[in-house]
Amino acid sequence: MKKILEVYYPIILAFVCMIYSIGLGMSGNIDEAQYTAHWPGTILLFAIAIRQRRKDINSNIKKDA
Repeated sequence: MKKILEVYYPIILAFVCMIYSIGLGMSGNIDEAQYTAHWPGTILLFAIAIRQRRKDINSNIKKDA
């Protein structure tokens, strides 16, 4: 279970943010819903960037060893 959370935490977090945004929109808080609608994409983009940098650093360490 821990391994699954380590891999999929950005997707789970983005999904929760999306549900939060939809809930705000359905409750009539349109401005807040539009503001929070950007969170899932941002979370996923940062997760991709972090994983790419982590892979680059790990591959450089293996080359140097």
